[in-house]
Amino acid sequence: MRRAISAQWFNLGMHLVSMLFGLFGLVFVLPNSSFIESLSEAGLQVFSWGMQNGGASYMIFGAIAAFLYGKQTIGLKRTLAFCIPAIGISVSSELLGTSTGFPFGAYSYLSGLGYKIAGLVPFTIPLSWFYMGFSAFLIAATIMRFGTGWGYRIGAIALGALMLTSWDFVLDPAMSQTPYPFWEWHQAGEFYGMPYQNFFGWFGTGTLFMTVASLIWGKTNQAILNRQQILFPTIIYAGNFAFALILSFNAGFYVPALLGILVGALPLAVLYFTTPKGDEDAAIANPSINIPVVTVDAAPVETIATR
Repeated sequence: MRRAISAQWFNLGMHLVSMLFGLFGLVFVLPNSSFIESLSEAGLQVFSWGMQNGGASYMIFGAIAAFLYGKQTIGLKRTLAFCIPAIGISVSSELLGTSTGFPFGAYSYLSGLGYKIAGLVPFTIPLSWFYMGFSAFLIAATIMRFGTGWGYRIGAIALGALMLTSWDFVLDPAMSQTPYPFWEWHQAGEFYGMPYQNFFGWFGTGTLFMTVASLIWGKTNQAILNRQQILFPTIIYAGNFAFALILSFNAGFYVPALLGILVGALPLAVLYFTTPKGDEDAAIANPSINIPVVTVDAAPVETIATR
């Protein structure tokens, strides 16, 4: 029997599976040399390929999943209006950072995350900025059901940028200060090997591309979603956050992990469960304003066939 599943959910599944594979390798396999030595030649090749390409794969799947979700839920134009600034601004910040130390501090990428743009920044890094920034902002933008004036829009941007930065609180120590790093710092960091400047760089970069996207969307065209519609970005954010959280706890970085939970996971839970479930609930929640909750396009969903 054949059935169709939406391409966005397939790519989300591959994104999560790829992260699980990478997590298993980093936490259980690499520290266990006897297990690696027991692998057959074919097993070693599979494991080697997975560790070399797993990091790039999960970010590619995540970006595809987020883009397809955006196209289906808020439309192609609004998705592109977020995707292009997010990728363009983040890769510019990363190239500037790896070249000059501004805005994140002095650092460089090692291997394992894919081909490097200009020999400095893996091409997958701006993809991760896009899908995590997109997810964080769409979740934070649910507060604009109360209004789309500048106060609410600035609040949504600030909250989205904070949630994006909180992911780095948890991720960065585990990816740079462990025996198997993916990037390294070239200056003494005050916060578990990271300079405080790094977090200002993250918050500033996220704020910048979220602001650009919000300006392009305009006051009357903001993406204000209900709880059912933000389930997809919630899974993306939560999955990536959990990946980083497990790595940090495994490495003994408890303070960054707890800080990330406080300013990332906790706001995620509050926003998700306080967002109205659907159109009727949204109208009841604030009948004094006339802001339509985005509805899913009834057009056929892009699908892939599977058995």
